[in-house]
Amino acid sequence: MGQKRIYIETFGCQMNVADSERAATSLRAQGYELTESSESADVVIFNTCSVREKAEQKVFHRIKDIKKQNSEKFPIIGIMGCVAQLMGPALLESDHSLKMVIGTGATDRIPRLLKHIADTNEQIIDLHGREESDIWDASTTDRHSKYIGFVPIIEGCNKFCTYCIVPYSRGRERSRIALDVICEGQNLLANGYKEIQLIGQNVNSYRPHSDIGLQGFAGATAFSKLLRAISSTGLPRIKFTTSFPRDFHDDIVSAIEENENLCNWIHLPVQSGNNRILRAMRRGYKAEEYIKCVETIKNSRRRISLTSDIIVGFPGETEKEFEDTMKLIEQCQFDGLYIFKYSERRGTPAAKLNDTVTSDEKTRRFLSLEKLQMSIQNKLYNSYVGSTVSVLVEGLSARSSEDLTGHTTCNKVVNFKGNSNLIGKIVNVCISEAKAHSLYGRLI
Repeated sequence: MGQKRIYIETFGCQMNVADSERAATSLRAQGYELTESSESADVVIFNTCSVREKAEQKVFHRIKDIKKQNSEKFPIIGIMGCVAQLMGPALLESDHSLKMVIGTGATDRIPRLLKHIADTNEQIIDLHGREESDIWDASTTDRHSKYIGFVPIIEGCNKFCTYCIVPYSRGRERSRIALDVICEGQNLLANGYKEIQLIGQNVNSYRPHSDIGLQGFAGATAFSKLLRAISSTGLPRIKFTTSFPRDFHDDIVSAIEENENLCNWIHLPVQSGNNRILRAMRRGYKAEEYIKCVETIKNSRRRISLTSDIIVGFPGETEKEFEDTMKLIEQCQFDGLYIFKYSERRGTPAAKLNDTVTSDEKTRRFLSLEKLQMSIQNKLYNSYVGSTVSVLVEGLSARSSEDLTGHTTCNKVVNFKGNSNLIGKIVNVCISEAKAHSLYGRLI
């Protein structure tokens, strides 16, 4: 086969990163060489995200960049991931330079698709689901980090929020066997990994078809049992994301309290603070119910960091309804907040609604909410000054070659002066300064 060097570029969430890692593992097993540069590659694959419009457009700009590259041989270009799953044949029709369209369930079949192209020189598309024999984990060689491992436990979503494309791009929920998750965690620990992140569109919905691996572990839900089971492996740090409020159970907080290596951070997207908008979004809970979850988290014996997502300018959102969101943010006191201006996603129920909120008004609401959140965040971050936190050192700081950077157990960025031989280790840092989105401190 002529095409040997493959470059994979990833857009979007941790699930996409994990998919790229698995794709690289499959390709390497078939004799392909993974390269860090698109210019030296025989095959260029873009792993795409469609959750936000900007993320979707990025890949098309990158394809144009590839076409402008001066090379003796034009590479085979493929699109995988959510954009591929949603647009399918339309991608091949719109751009004849594309050779492969690889759906979200076809990650393991990329070597077969490349063989077909080598044999026929024809375009090919695979939008079928995963096969029973497909792998979930990736080799340590192909992971994005030597110290932090993404471990998928569930894929897809059954919620069908009216604005969200994920159920259409990722399909229905499919939970991984608990024993496989535990074994992957043990393997990462044996290979020197200090942290794993259990990932899925909605980890709280984790429902394996078998309880193998969970016997003997207490828990109100399968997910809280899994948390206790994976904690027993002895991994230094275990995080999880993303949680869904309707499926969030108090026992998750209990598990975190009982196990020090279950990190004290929960990401719980609320999206809006107004009940009518929440109904229109089809979120399945009221603002009051969400606040009860927050109270459970805030009343924990451990200080648990809480982050969330907000969409401003959902179709029909009035100024008063936006003010309800502002009030909820003030009440919940989030450690971090991801704010998004509503953008229409083709094929979702919300796309049929009359988008009455102007672009300028969305921007105004975005900035108002951001200002409020930064005032809250500033107080929370400053409360860490003088305290000592545990930091997993991940590399050199992007802003200073003299500083190292890493994350706390509560998922805050910490920078401090230190030697590069500390990279990959867990150290204690005394916080001396709070910045807008990070902390600065002194190595102890």
